[in-house]
Amino acid sequence: MTNLATAQAMIAAYNAQDVDTYVSYMTDAACEANYRGDVVREGKEGTRSGLAAAFAKWPQNHAEILEAWQVGEFVLLREHVSRGPASDGSELVAPFEVVSVYSFEGDKCSRVEFIR
Repeated sequence: MTNLATAQAMIAAYNAQDVDTYVSYMTDAACEANYRGDVVREGKEGTRSGLAAAFAKWPQNHAEILEAWQVGEFVLLREHVSRGPASDGSELVAPFEVVSVYSFEGDKCSRVEFIR
């Protein structure tokens, strides 16, 4: 499986709200972070619990891949994300675009950074 195919499979698992499959593509120490900034989900288990909480809050959450590139060991995805209504009644989040940069160690994703 190419790194691009792995990142696409991660998005498919994300859209299915299948956190176990999503993190199965990651190294144990993987993280999700703002681009060149703070880590928002640390480690495979931190990512699992963080995504589970997000999916519970936004059960209609969905990311559509608009463009995808593999550059060496990196994958870049331009995505359109819509959250839908929050289960806790909080204010609706407007749909947004994000560029996600996936870094890999071998065949596993070691870091995802979000540019928004």
